[in-house]
Amino acid sequence: MSRLATGIWVGAYMTRLGLENIPAYVVQKGDATAGAVWVKVARLDGTAELWERQYDLMADVRHWVRTMAEAEFEIDERIRRETGRDRDLWVIELESRDGRSLLDDPSLA
Repeated sequence: MSRLATGIWVGAYMTRLGLENIPAYVVQKGDATAGAVWVKVARLDGTAELWERQYDLMADVRHWVRTMAEAEFEIDERIRRETGRDRDLWVIELESRDGRSLLDDPSLA
């Protein structure tokens, strides 16, 4: 399976979010070719969700999984720890009161 370079995927995702009027920011720029991507969805009420793309070896597909739904400061702390260890990690933060992230769109897998 051919993979799209991470930097290209991030650019396309940011464009899609912009077209849907969902404010989004690249908080941490990682490796342009193969860095992992985390998406933080700030719900603007002190809570947030953290999404990670995971690979299902048995089905040979990638899909987005919500790995945390906590107070925003707890997610920020996890991101801080992980970016300290993994400089290739991309972190995108978006603001969405209703939690809309477009990650349920199969074209973003």
